Amino acid sequence: MRWGPTMQPLVLYNGACGFCRKWVRRWEVRTAGRVRFRPAGPLLLRLLGISAQEMKRGMQLIEPTGRRSQGAEAAFRVLRHSPRFGTRLVAGLGLLPGLRAVARGVYRLIASHRSSAGRVDRLLFGRRYVGPPEHRMVRWVFMRLLGGTFLIAFTSLGRQVLGLYGSRGISPMRELLNPERWEDMGPRRFHLIPSVFWLGASDKALVRGCRVGQLLSLVLMFNVAPRLTTALLWGLYLSYSSAGREFLSFQWDVLLLEMGLLGVLTAPSGLRPGLGREDASAMDVALFRMLVFRLYLGSGLSKLQSGDRTWRELTALRHYYETAPIPTRGGWYVHHLPLRAQKLSTAATLALETALPFLVFAPRRPRQLAFALFSVLQAAIAATGNYGFFNVQALVLGVWLLDDEALSRVLPWGPAEPVRQRPLWRTLVGSVAAAPALALGASELLSRFERPRRKPRSLERLEMGARPFRSVNPYGLFSVMTVRRPEISIEGSDDGEQWREYVFRYKVSRLDEAPRQVAPHQPRLDWQMWFAALGSPPNWFLSLLVRLLEGSPQVLALLKENPFPGHPPRYMRALLYDYRMTDLDTRRRTGAWWTRERLGLYVPLIALGRSADSRRGPLLEWSVDA
Repeated sequence: MRWGPTMQPLVLYNGACGFCRKWVRRWEVRTAGRVRFRPAGPLLLRLLGISAQEMKRGMQLIEPTGRRSQGAEAAFRVLRHSPRFGTRLVAGLGLLPGLRAVARGVYRLIASHRSSAGRVDRLLFGRRYVGPPEHRMVRWVFMRLLGGTFLIAFTSLGRQVLGLYGSRGISPMRELLNPERWEDMGPRRFHLIPSVFWLGASDKALVRGCRVGQLLSLVLMFNVAPRLTTALLWGLYLSYSSAGREFLSFQWDVLLLEMGLLGVLTAPSGLRPGLGREDASAMDVALFRMLVFRLYLGSGLSKLQSGDRTWRELTALRHYYETAPIPTRGGWYVHHLPLRAQKLSTAATLALETALPFLVFAPRRPRQLAFALFSVLQAAIAATGNYGFFNVQALVLGVWLLDDEALSRVLPWGPAEPVRQRPLWRTLVGSVAAAPALALGASELLSRFERPRRKPRSLERLEMGARPFRSVNPYGLFSVMTVRRPEISIEGSDDGEQWREYVFRYKVSRLDEAPRQVAPHQPRLDWQMWFAALGSPPNWFLSLLVRLLEGSPQVLALLKENPFPGHPPRYMRALLYDYRMTDLDTRRRTGAWWTRERLGLYVPLIALGRSADSRRGPLLEWSVDA
């Protein structure tokens, strides 16, 4: 029997096989009515001249040209009729000679163990899932949450921006972006520090930038021009981050920039696009999942490759809760769990960060399991440590491990109109735009493995050109665990004899003050004080002392208490203490959360001197006898 030229391809399958029926439903969806599927009855087989023995070997495809194929070859030829370019591409690869032979072997194995294959299928894909996966709802939810993350970041920064970067702040931005300092660089300075604040870094401009960031974040949350809004948010946050030096160099800052750049690539176009008429491309989904993979695996590999003894002996978390930059009350209590529990939690952390990331590329059910376990990990981290908006970011990013079918179970609404197929030219343009990010991400991941290799020169040039934009980055926190907690105490005096301590808002200071839950706010000075205590005084710390000697109101606003409300002190010094958490009995008896022991001077007595050249600013006078 020969089909006419207008007839559709016909697939015959075993209608008594539940596993076969499920896959036929999936192929029906993927081919969008371009292929007919029929159960193989005896009469139909006799009419088409197909023997029962041939039918047992696998599904049969009869094309309008009269060509017949069976098994794995038939499956791939069916998928060539899909309206989706990506599906047709995969089908074409499956018909290549080498891959075709492998596919035949896999098909025969599954066909001879259909009952077991059905159980595995339910485990990997679920009982009712037929696909193909769509991600319009995922993209919509992610873009709204990305806007919320930017809102948190700009709101947090706005509370500190003048104390950190204002004209009387610790690291004035206008001094860094003074064109006179960059005369020899010419236009290259705009590439080295891509920032809108080259146009002016006045106090008003810095505050106004944070306000604009908050407004744009709300606009993105309300789904107004999401592609343009995300691009503006990315550029504005990059303007602060590229010129922010130490105070804007945290991993969640660069992660926000990377998420923002990928958001620009995947956001739907238009003023009010809703869910978008077109689905997110396979490249968009791959980029986000690659970022999730790099984020978690990078954290795990950095711990294993550091050679740190505490991670090898599974005692890292025994120290972590006590030495975290800004501890929480939850971390204080968890610190007192038995050593066995600490070792088990350390082993679980390493497993979650090294083995679980590979499920990012697994079928949907294992991927959903990874999403759930990553969410539990982030909730545990948030409860025991203050890491700004990092935990929020990681949870938001994990949404890309889901699909629309999974989200539809928890969201009360779904797409109002069916997805429209993306034109081929738009897919190709999007792939070309996303290729550099994919190449840089893969290069960053491969660089973690110690194998001598020479990068292509084009890739090296791409990395050099992209580095100032901070949008493809390595990730990995606490690769080496600190086992002690040095803390800096800043003191002022009017006479060099009686000293009064400056109290920070969030940093560990008073012994009877309970650890606070600060996140998602990011107190940047308090965080950097933790880093400063681990080494010699950095330049910004000396600048902080100068501002306190000057009585800068913007810097004092970053602190909890000013012990010199009427006038600034004449002298300053910094002491170093070793802090330890008290045990439960001491806490009940005395109310103290901490004990401390003085280690010595961190910065000796200093005072402001007078400069012969007023343009050079104040001079510091030191006294090593303090």
